[in-house]
Amino acid sequence: MCGIVGYIGPRPAQLVIMQGLKRLEYRGYDSAGVAVLEQNGRIAIRRDVGKLVNLENLLGREPIHGHIGIGHTRWATHGEPSTRNAHPHMSMNGRVVVVHNGIVENFLPLREELQAEGVQFSSDTDTEVIVQMIERYLEAGMTMETAVRQTLNQLKGANAVVVMNIDEPDTLYCARLGNAGGITLGIGEGEMFVASDIPAILEYTRQMVFLENRQMARLTRHDFTVTDLAGQPIAPSVHTISWDPVSAAKGEYKHFMQKEIFEQPRALVDTLRGRVDFETGDVLLPEMNLTAELAQRINKLFIVACGTSYYAGLVGKFMLESLARLPTEVAYASEFRYHDPIVDEKTAVLAITQSGETADTLAASEQAKAQGATLWSIVNAFGSQSMRIADGYIAMQAGPEIGVASTKAFVTSLVDQYLLALALGTLRGILTTDQRRQYVQDLSQLPDLAGQVLDRDEEYQALANELHKAQNFLYLGRGINYPIALEGALKLKEISYIHAEGYPAGEMKHGPIALIDESMPVLAIATRDHLYDKMISQIQQARARGGTVIALATEGDKAIRHEADYVIYVPETPPLLAPVVNVIPLQLLAYHIAVRRGCDVDQPRNLAKSVTVE
Repeated sequence: MCGIVGYIGPRPAQLVIMQGLKRLEYRGYDSAGVAVLEQNGRIAIRRDVGKLVNLENLLGREPIHGHIGIGHTRWATHGEPSTRNAHPHMSMNGRVVVVHNGIVENFLPLREELQAEGVQFSSDTDTEVIVQMIERYLEAGMTMETAVRQTLNQLKGANAVVVMNIDEPDTLYCARLGNAGGITLGIGEGEMFVASDIPAILEYTRQMVFLENRQMARLTRHDFTVTDLAGQPIAPSVHTISWDPVSAAKGEYKHFMQKEIFEQPRALVDTLRGRVDFETGDVLLPEMNLTAELAQRINKLFIVACGTSYYAGLVGKFMLESLARLPTEVAYASEFRYHDPIVDEKTAVLAITQSGETADTLAASEQAKAQGATLWSIVNAFGSQSMRIADGYIAMQAGPEIGVASTKAFVTSLVDQYLLALALGTLRGILTTDQRRQYVQDLSQLPDLAGQVLDRDEEYQALANELHKAQNFLYLGRGINYPIALEGALKLKEISYIHAEGYPAGEMKHGPIALIDESMPVLAIATRDHLYDKMISQIQQARARGGTVIALATEGDKAIRHEADYVIYVPETPPLLAPVVNVIPLQLLAYHIAVRRGCDVDQPRNLAKSVTVE
């Protein structure tokens, strides 16, 4: 979970930046660095791998003196954790320096283009293309602001960027593309701050501006301007953040659940960091302790989980059977140990648990291990019991989830299972190198696709205003999207107290169709895949019985407007990753309906974040 801090003002920049980075340590990182423009007009950079204390010790020996600078904590995506790959990155002639969160999806062709022009790269990162492109446009005679804007308009993917230039010693530029990383501006008296998250700068100011998608800011000590990427000026809202820790943590959001929904693109980026190499297609899961011998010995996998994690496991079954050809069964952890499962040394059991302390999931895990199974876990709480007892684990990179109804832990566990499926498929000899590289490349689009869904939030809010009085809902899906129908219904039940059921669409006429009338909204997941025509048939049957149909459809599908009463569009997504994108509108719809009904979104009645008793 990369962190960004920038500063302009009378204070020592090194001190402000390091204090800010310390407040972002909870997000995790593998290296860190600081760049400061010194009084001699040169940019000095200090970088080191490992904990922030290593960088702090380096700065103690080799301090940097100046009043403008940027800093970064990095979790690797492109290039191994090392000093040369740590941020900040400098242009070839030393004029421009940048820090960056996110994934530049098209960095390979951009880098090849620059290399063909003679640009020499000093790192393996996607980030360096940004600073080298800005430098190229400066050399062509553009102003710094134009060069930054021109560069940003060529980047694909969800990214947050902060840039400093020696020719403008009192100016920082920053921008947000998509929703994979936030950019917060802090407004002080004679000083300005930039950060990827509020805690980094809350000590210095409570006046903050949050950049939106495809917005760019220019900061000096005394002022700032915000424009879109076409250069049109924008008048942003200035928010006053309470010093109260809870209010500060929520930031611009009304509820933690809303904040956590909008953090999902960033959580997806963090999930990929250090685990995939987008050039080679390699998947790196060292804590899983996987070997070819183990992967080939296992002939069956059980996924055990509860609630939302159980639905995540149902999606994982499709991924694991498709990519690794490993027979997979998904069981409620609360039932697993009571039906005498057939488990032995050729069986693997994967426990999915956000807290790592869920009583039923731990009991199922311990039973499986006692019967000789290889035990794996996917967990969001580092050091939890589920992680400690496992033979291998994947730590979710969702970050803290305060809202009781899980959102970002759900989507990160989906991607974790996708990565596991790729790793097993490789070790089992199922996937060729080219196939694996394509599946990994599909992942690079995911944070931006999720961000595109979030950009339509007002549409979900308007739809909630139409539907919030309903007493019953039916959610329908097929194939890999059937579990998303289950999860969508669960979210609505959890936080709005509306009775909702998820069903495989093909089963509708075997019972649930009897419930459909004009008072029963039916939400159908009908994105374009090999089951699209069958979903259209289910929609037609629901409408024929008077049901109000909400279709979740692929962008550009105009025909479906004639079949449904309402249409929610999502961008086209690779089929195995479609659940990650498709679930986000269902989260937002449930959220807005609950708010409209006056429910306690973050702490719904009768529910707890972690169920630690049976």
